[in-house]
This record gives sequence, structure tokens and C-alpha cells, in this order.
Amino acid sequence: MTERRKAETRMEIARAAAGLFVRQGLRATRAEDIAQAVGIAPRTFYRYFATKEEAIAPLYVTGAQRWAEAVRSAPAALSVPAALEHAVRHTLTPGAGVSAASWEWVRTLIHLADTSPALRKVWAEVCQSAEHHLASILAERTARGGDNVAPAPSPRLRFTAAVAGAAVRVAMETWAAGTAAPTGEQGPMALALRNLEALRGFDWQAEGA
Repeated sequence: MTERRKAETRMEIARAAAGLFVRQGLRATRAEDIAQAVGIAPRTFYRYFATKEEAIAPLYVTGAQRWAEAVRSAPAALSVPAALEHAVRHTLTPGAGVSAASWEWVRTLIHLADTSPALRKVWAEVCQSAEHHLASILAERTARGGDNVAPAPSPRLRFTAAVAGAAVRVAMETWAAGTAAPTGEQGPMALALRNLEALRGFDWQAEGA
């Protein structure tokens, strides 16, 4: 099986798991139920994931990568804070990064991470990995001299990525814990932009970053 096909299978399993978690709850869903929904044997499920909670990790990863890659693709002339805001608008506007119909799934999957220690661990690991990815992207954006190979992220840039990641993560978790619509002043985009605004005094591009 090719790596591409393996990745596709992992995502198929992740989507099936998410659908079952949303419809019938995390506790009521077994790994065997997820395998049946995909049309694979339970032993095949366990070749890809050790637990049912780990099965939705690819969905968490996809969301985190979409946000980080939007920072990468932001116009080069933008400052770091402007690029972060650009990425927030690009990924957290319903219908842009995630379809409007999918936002209630997003809410449930993030909220479940607050109620399940096993799922919280998966969410935390994805968020930490996303911070490292964002730090590398910021290193590319702030590299001097037009080098083809960006330097490894400095401790300062890693800290910057952690601050930016927390601003978005807390916005998503805050929204998921409530009942507000995904649009409007209490939606994830508005919350994330306010969190970044609150950090306006943060020196995003300190010397030596």
C-alpha cells in the first residue's frame, strides 16, 4: 500500500470516527464500530490507531496545518502579526477554511477533548506539533538574505509560535465550550482576532528572532 493510500485510509477512519462521536457520543462508540463504519476489520483499524480517541487525530492535524499553511501563504510584505490575522480570517471564516455545515462537528470534537482525558491528550499533542510547524514557517518568513534554506527556529521564534498558537487554540476552545454561532462576535474568528489584538504589545519580531 502506498503512503498516499495509507493517508487516505487514515482520513477515512478519522471521518467515520468523528461522525460516530458526534452522533452517538464518545463513550458509546467502540473501535469496532468505527471499523465497521469504514468497512474494515478491527485488526486493520488497530494497524492505524492504538485507540478510538487517536482515530480523530488526522482531523485535528488537518485543521492545525491549514492554519499554519495560511500563515505561510500570507503575502510576504505582511508583518508577522498581520500574517497571523490574515491566516485567522482565511481559516476561521465559515465557508472559507471549513464549510459552514462542518462547524458543529468542529465544536463537538473540540469540546469532547475537554471531557475525555484520552482525547485531551491527542488534542494537546496535535497543538504542540502545530506550534513547531508554525515556528518553522515563521523562520522562513523572517529569514534574512533570501536564503533558500530557512534557519532552524530560534527559541524566540518558538515562543512566538506558542503565543500565536495559544491565541487561536483558546479561541477555538472557548467557542466550542459555548453555543454561539460560528459567525459573529462570539465566533472563533472574532475570538481569535481579539486574542491577537490583546497581544498587540507583544514584540513579534524581536532582534535575534
